[in-house]
Amino acid sequence: MPFVANFLVVFLLGRELASVRGRNMKTIGLIGSGHIGSQVARLAVAHGYNVVLSNSRGPETLAALVKELGPKSRAASSNEAAQAGDIVVVTLPLKNYRHVPVAPLAGKIVIDTNNYYPDRDGHFPELDSESTTTSELLQSHLPDSKVVKAFNHIYAAALTGDAQPAGSKNRRALAIFGDDSNAKTTVTHLLDEFGFDTVDGGPLKESWRIQRDTPGYGPRRTAAELQKDLAAATRYKQAGN
Repeated sequence: MPFVANFLVVFLLGRELASVRGRNMKTIGLIGSGHIGSQVARLAVAHGYNVVLSNSRGPETLAALVKELGPKSRAASSNEAAQAGDIVVVTLPLKNYRHVPVAPLAGKIVIDTNNYYPDRDGHFPELDSESTTTSELLQSHLPDSKVVKAFNHIYAAALTGDAQPAGSKNRRALAIFGDDSNAKTTVTHLLDEFGFDTVDGGPLKESWRIQRDTPGYGPRRTAAELQKDLAAATRYKQAGN
C-alpha cells in the first residue's frame, strides 16, 4: 500500500505543526478537486489546515474524499470555497478559468496550477503566439487577487510521495512565479510546510519557463537543478513546437 504509506509519512510530518496551530488554523479553498487538488488537500489536512473542496460536478460528488480527509474538510460550491479560503488553489482545466468566481477572491492569494494543453483546452491565440501566459490570463480574470503560479510541474502522486522535512538532503524543489512579493513569501512558507524547497522564478510573465515541454516540467529536481532548468527553458517557437 505505497499510497497509504506516503500519506502516513506526510501526516506525521505535519502533526507537530497541527498541534501548535490551534485556533490560528488557516483554511485552504480548492476550486477543482481532481488529481492535483485532492493531493493538495491531503497535504493541507496533514499539516493542520482546514480545506473546503469544490468541483464542477457538485459537492455531493466529493463525499468519498471528504470522508477520507476527515473533520478538517468539507465540500461546497466553488463560490463558497473561494469565500472560505484564506488561500485558494485554482486547479481546473485552463479552458474553464473564466468560471472562477471573482468577487470572493478579491485581495486573496490565489495559487494557479494550470497548464495549457490545446488538445484538451482548445486553442488560445494569445497563448499560441506567446503574448501572455496561463497565469497572466488568470490574473487578468482576477484583477484584485494575488496570483502565484505553483504546483503545475509536479505529478500529482509526487506531492505526497516526495514531501520531505526542511533540511533534508536533496529535497525536491518547486518553482513559483508571481507579481506580488508578499504573496510569494506566503506561498514559499506553505510549500516549506508541505515538504518542498522553493525556487522563485520571477513575475508571472516568466512563468512560461515551467510550462509543458520545458526542462523542469515533470522531473524531480533540487533547488539548484531547478534553477538551471528554468534558465535553460526556451519558448515554444524557439523550440520549434
